[in-house]
Order: sequence, then C-alpha cells, then structure tokens
Amino acid sequence: MIKKSKKIIVAGLVSTLTAAYLFGSFAQAKDSNTTKFQPSTAKEKLEAYIKFTQILNLIESQYVDDVNTTSLVDKALKGLMTNLDAHSTFMDTKSFKDLTVQTKGEFGGLGISIGMKDGALTVIAPIDGTPAFKAGIKSGDIILKINDEATIGMNIDESVKLMRGKPKTSLVLTIIRKKEPKPLKIKITRDIIKIQSVYAKKIEDNILYVHVTSFDQKVVKGVKKAIAEHNNTKGIILDLRNNPGGLLDQAVGLVDLFVDKGVIVSQKGKVKTENLNYSAHEKDSDINTPIVTLVNGGSASASEIVSGALQDFNRTIVVGEKTFGKGSVQVVMPIGEEEALKLTVARYYLPSGRTIQALGVTPDINVHLGEIEIKEDPLMLKERDLKKHLESELEKIDGDITKVEDANTSSENNATEVDDTIITEKQLYKDAQLKSAVDILKALIITNKGRH
Repeated sequence: MIKKSKKIIVAGLVSTLTAAYLFGSFAQAKDSNTTKFQPSTAKEKLEAYIKFTQILNLIESQYVDDVNTTSLVDKALKGLMTNLDAHSTFMDTKSFKDLTVQTKGEFGGLGISIGMKDGALTVIAPIDGTPAFKAGIKSGDIILKINDEATIGMNIDESVKLMRGKPKTSLVLTIIRKKEPKPLKIKITRDIIKIQSVYAKKIEDNILYVHVTSFDQKVVKGVKKAIAEHNNTKGIILDLRNNPGGLLDQAVGLVDLFVDKGVIVSQKGKVKTENLNYSAHEKDSDINTPIVTLVNGGSASASEIVSGALQDFNRTIVVGEKTFGKGSVQVVMPIGEEEALKLTVARYYLPSGRTIQALGVTPDINVHLGEIEIKEDPLMLKERDLKKHLESELEKIDGDITKVEDANTSSENNATEVDDTIITEKQLYKDAQLKSAVDILKALIITNKGRH
C-alpha cells in the first residue's frame, strides 16, 4: 500500500514538472501581452500547436480513464467555442444531425427564447400564448435545471436540445427568480409552437396599439395592414416587450415604414463580405405620426435593432426597461459532411454607431412593470350608482314596487364577451408601462398638432 502511494506521488511530480516545462516557455509571452491585439507569428502558431499536441498525448497516455484523440479534440473544440462567446459552438455529428432535424419536420417546444447572461442560462422572454407563457415563465428567470440536469456549464444549443421534444410530453424547469426566496419548479407540457406575430388594438379613438411578439416573415405585412385598417390614427404605441427577435429583414422593414433615409443598421465583421449596411427608403414612409416604443429586459436582437434605430433617428420615445443586449450575427459553417461550427462572425451597429451587444438599449424614460392604483372620489356618485341608490330607497317605502333594470345596465352586467380589439382604461391602469406610454403619446400628439 505504501509502495503504491509513493508511485502515485512520483507520477504526480513528473506530471507537474512536465506541465511546468510545457507552460514555462509561454509565461513570459503571456505576461508581456498588451491590451492591443497582435496576430500570432508563424513561430507562435507552431509553438501553440505543439503545446496542444503534447497535452493531448499526456492526457491519452496518463489520464485515469481510456480516451482517444478524436473524442479529446471534440471536447477541446466545444470548450474553445464556449469560451469565445455564448452563441458560438462546435456541433459534432449528433448535434449537427439534430440541427438538421429541427429545421425540417415537426417538433414540440416550450415557446421561450433563452440566452446567456453573466454566465447563467437566462430566459429572454416567453412568447405569448405558448406553453411557457401559460405556465408562468417570466423574462429574467434563470434556468438552474432542466428536469434533473443542471445547466451550469451547459451552452445554449445543449439546453435547447433538452427542452425540445415530442408534443404533449412534459418537463420540469427549476428556476431562480428575482425576489423569490427559493428556486421554483415549473412543469411545462411541450406543444407545437404557433405564433401570431402582430396584434393590433385601439386605445380610445385615435391611438393604435401594435404588439409585435416576434419577428417572423409576416411582421411588416401585419403592421402595414394594422395601420391601413386604422386610418384615423394620430399616434402609435409599438410594443416590443418580451420580443426575443427573429428575422433581420423584418426588423429593417419595420423601421423603414417610419424612416425615409439613413442607415438603419450596419453589420461589421472581420471578413469584408460580412460588412453590410441596411438603409431606409423614402417610398411609403410615415415620418410624421408620433410613436412611443415599449421595451423591457425580454426585448432582444431584432427588437433591439428596431427600438434602438428609431431612437437614434429621433423617431420615437422609448419607454420601459433596459433591453437584453444581443447584437451579434451567427452562421453555421459545415466541416465535412457530418460536423459544423456555429460561429459569431459579426456584430450589429445602430445608426449612431453604438453597439447593442451586451449593452442593450436604454429607454428614454424608465418605467418599471406594475399596476397603477385608482382611488375614486368618495363624494362623487355616478349616474348608475345614484339610480340604484334611489331604487333601493323606493323599495323601502313601497315593498310592492317592481324593480325595473335599465336595459343598458342589464346587458352590461350580463356581458361575458370581451372586445379584444380595444384596450380599456381599466386595462391601462393594470399596466404602468403602457399607461405611461399612452400619456407620453398624447403629449406628442398635442405637440404634433401644434406644428400644423
């Protein structure tokens, strides 16, 4: 037993000395690095490749379990991509095959968009009407476990793969939520995700409320239709809260509806072909109708491009909370026939030149989510309340008097249908951000009227 222990200690010492030899020659170079990027010389590249090969050989020959070079390289590549950024990843044969299956055919999902924030798997936003939304998942929730599997060290693609599955099957998400004393367990049943991307409603007589839930291929068409159907609109509320993004061309097209010139968004990368500008066009642009845009921490990617671009063009007042901060471009690059890299190749920049990556869009006016309490004047009696009060007093005098209800009152009390094409005053007071947006828009409409 003592002899065996000595052998282990000796082996450990040899490994330590070997590692010190391997890394020692690179310590000086590392210390001398400055913050300014300098490309590797041919000699440095060769030394790095040799170092990597030596470490692979050491692991393969001395690691306690049997491992081969192929699996080690795959693991190294996955670690390399994860350390580049949250969205880049190496897809081995199985992962690449799963991606192919996901882009064809039908699969069940939860209806949430996720991202990495401060190293934690975070919900960007649940999409309205989906299983996750109905189960109570909220923007900003940190996913701690998917079923029994911890998400620590897991990348976005791996977590998405675990959450997708056959429709009508269930999973349990363990989440950490702000202001909750302990983690919550939420059971969600997967389903086919069908999303309506544009909802249009009326507020009072002249305000158009447009809620864009995600940027699919029908967004620009849907918003145009909503504007055409509400031709007496004096102002627009554009609600991009909990919108996780989607198609870039739809984001650009939406901004183009309200801007007649200038670069809406630019894309810049290392390769020249990735350097692109997306510009506005004068045709059919509405540059006069006042707009207020609503955003929150669940607004990401394409919705950040829209809100940020309109803000830079001084075409909107942005209200709500700071957005998520996802402004990078990924492409899938096949390696052979069975593997691929998903690599971040560029970043988006708004008209002013600022980036949204990791910074997000800061609202012009910060308003937190909540309700506004209404306190009615106790001395004010409304007509209906007065009528009921008088009828009850009459009943006390003459018990034989038959109570006759007003037809309008009766129909209102018995009504069960809700008009989902309008937003009522009561609904406004339940949403502090929307109520603030409406008040600001009314001021803009008055100011706009003054110009004419």
